[in-house]
Amino acid sequence: QVQLVESGGGLVQPGGSLRLSCATSGFIFSDAWMRWVRQAPGKGLEYVSGIDSGGDNTVYSDVVRGRFTMSRDNAKNMLYLQMNNLKPDDTAVYYCASFLSTGDEYWGQGTRVTISS
Repeated sequence: QVQLVESGGGLVQPGGSLRLSCATSGFIFSDAWMRWVRQAPGKGLEYVSGIDSGGDNTVYSDVVRGRFTMSRDNAKNMLYLQMNNLKPDDTAVYYCASFLSTGDEYWGQGTRVTISS
């Protein structure tokens, strides 16, 4: 079955860095567009970044552009989000999501990121 498993979250101080990973299985990863989406406490879902199936094109929200870098390894079926210069407003549960040409989409269970001194 389809699985997306995020990892790498945790507690870091403002200005710190984290690298999130998303391990995927059960679908053809190299055919899927992928996204990172987050949900801050008490708020709705917020788009963070997206990447095309080949990894050649990435898109970022204005609030993370220049600080976050999204990448993928299609040989390993892995998705990554390098987050630098983290701010308290980045505190959220981060989800990876896959979007297939069939119209199906799948989400992971999320990994919690807390930015606090």
